[in-house]
Amino acid sequence: VQLQASGGGLVQAGGSLRLSCEYSGRTFTLYRMGWFRQAPGKEREFVAAFYWSGGSTFYADSVKGRFTISRDNAKSTMYLQMNSLKPDDTAVYYCAAGSSPGLLPRASAYEYWGQGTQVTVSS
Repeated sequence: VQLQASGGGLVQAGGSLRLSCEYSGRTFTLYRMGWFRQAPGKEREFVAAFYWSGGSTFYADSVKGRFTISRDNAKSTMYLQMNSLKPDDTAVYYCAAGSSPGLLPRASAYEYWGQGTQVTVSS
């Protein structure tokens, strides 16, 4: 499975951005897909995810109500719509996918990673 993230940039606090993650390859083997982020000097943290088979979406408490994860199978693309952005949202954002059962928010449960896209929110 290959993942290609894009859509990052510089935005003022309160603004919006939409990240995209194009996926290809043996996606029929996937179990979950999601977004993580890593700020300078901090560990990579869970942002949002869903099970590949469909159903519920899951969010970190810090982004709940502001971010929306979605997927367009026709375009082989996953999205992260980010609204009401805060300076604390500044990080490199990674899309990720996993093919085996495991805890959804745990980075170790994802074996496929995109290259990351920088999001910077100015105050």
